[in-house]
Amino acid sequence: MRKTKLWLASLLSALLVAAAVPLLVAQQTGKVHGHVNDPLTVPIPDVQVKLSQNGQAKYTFTTDANGDYTGDNVAPGNYDFILYNKNNQTVDEFPNVKVTAGQSVQQDFDLSRPAYVAKMTPEQKKQLEETKKKNAGIEAENAKIKNLNADLKTARADNQAKNYAQAEELMTRDTTAKPDASVLWVELGKAQAGQKKMDAAETSFKKAVDIETASKKPNPDIEAAAQNALGEIYATQGKVADSQAAYEAAVKADPKNTAMYYGNEAIMMDRVGNVDATVAAADKAIAANPNSPIPYYLKGKALINKATVDPKSQKIVAPPGTAEAYEKYLDLAPNGPFSNDAKAILAQLGTKQKTSYRK
Repeated sequence: MRKTKLWLASLLSALLVAAAVPLLVAQQTGKVHGHVNDPLTVPIPDVQVKLSQNGQAKYTFTTDANGDYTGDNVAPGNYDFILYNKNNQTVDEFPNVKVTAGQSVQQDFDLSRPAYVAKMTPEQKKQLEETKKKNAGIEAENAKIKNLNADLKTARADNQAKNYAQAEELMTRDTTAKPDASVLWVELGKAQAGQKKMDAAETSFKKAVDIETASKKPNPDIEAAAQNALGEIYATQGKVADSQAAYEAAVKADPKNTAMYYGNEAIMMDRVGNVDATVAAADKAIAANPNSPIPYYLKGKALINKATVDPKSQKIVAPPGTAEAYEKYLDLAPNGPFSNDAKAILAQLGTKQKTSYRK
């Protein structure tokens, strides 16, 4: 019995020692991380970095969208760090990199480094230099555009605040620096028109139109804005036909704002006192947007200029559509800026008015 107990004790002791061995010899691991970029220093995503020993890949890690890779649980030892492209072809290699337990080893693949570039073929080096020059030009152009956009924002604020001279000075400088930017010419034209420099403004707006017309991808908003501005200039110069043509061109370039352009045309024709042109533009504006009140008022105002007086009754006889235009204006804008005028005209015409209008 005593021998049995001694034998069991010895066995248990051996088992305990055997169980403790793995804890004593357990191996710690290391980590790896790094960044991958191409010869132009652009990060390379979704490519593999493999850690190999004796020609066999032991670990594989993939770069993220920023060109970074990380890896855990790497057994200590020396590895060849190899970068592969998406076609599983070797791109770059760092041999015999030591991974130490408990530490994170950094190994970058900077393909812009001189040592890597030196291994490129003459044709590859030529392409690289050409791409660098092209990119440098693009960066310079982007920097210029960034500055021009800032100037454009300032000029627009100046024009809105009626600081036309400052806006003109800024846009004159910028159109000289970048004469193919139509939007700069439009803003320059606005500044010049604000100072009553109509000939200069006309030249600027025409320049914007010419640039957009010649463009492979014209910007309809810019072209329409320039044509709309030309329509106003021609109207103030008494060039009614040219003004009408400019507004038509604005509508053609930017159909979504048809009502606005015809409405502007009606306003300008009213200002220069061209009755027939006012009525024609107002009718087109009404057809484009029947719920806009101003064209109705302008139509009524134009038609009332053609009114006559009946020699027998001495009553005002207005052309057909006059009263209807004023009534519609009041229906759409009962408290509008011209409501009192519209009511007074209707009273003179002897038109029975509504007691109230739609709000």
